[in-house]
Amino acid sequence: MLYIFDMGNVIIDIDFKRVLAVWSNLSGTPLATLTPRFSLGETFEKHEHGQITDSEFAEMMCDEMDVSLSFEQFAEGWQAIFIGIRQEVIELMNKLRAQGHRVVVLSNTNRLHLDYWPVNYPEIAESADFLYLSQDLGMRKPNPDIFKYVLEIEGVEADKAMFFDDVLENVEAAKKSGINAIHVTDRNVVPDYFKAYNFSLPTEI
Repeated sequence: MLYIFDMGNVIIDIDFKRVLAVWSNLSGTPLATLTPRFSLGETFEKHEHGQITDSEFAEMMCDEMDVSLSFEQFAEGWQAIFIGIRQEVIELMNKLRAQGHRVVVLSNTNRLHLDYWPVNYPEIAESADFLYLSQDLGMRKPNPDIFKYVLEIEGVEADKAMFFDDVLENVEAAKKSGINAIHVTDRNVVPDYFKAYNFSLPTEI
């Protein structure tokens, strides 16, 4: 069985409000002013596709928000998104691998974050057989091509794959690709899914 885990709010807790709080503090821009200007739009998607550099991303985002930040200040805020590992999911990933299942991460991410989380949260890579990252692939969820790519590389049929993601649009896209998928709405969803097997995970489901 192939188990595919998203990263943000599946393996590791994240919160964009923390990013804005740091930028507000560093720039002197009131949070109430900054918040409505922040958007995960075209610039954000280009960065996650690897189409623009980190410095271009920072400059373009600052222009969109009409805020003055150095690249270092921007990066400091951008990395504040990470809260902490969901250790219970890490343990499940390791147990799945120990029982012979294939475990991979499929995440929409960017180079700035790639400079941070592998160093500060090495257990993510240590608990996965492979990391499929949008920045490297030039594709991002919910594009069906990214699911097709992962299945082809892994040599697995869609019905032999299980996908966990916190974004409903991504879950629905995976299901349309024939993949079993679970919408992770809170930190209990993944552990509860496996509790159905009393943590004695089956060879096939």
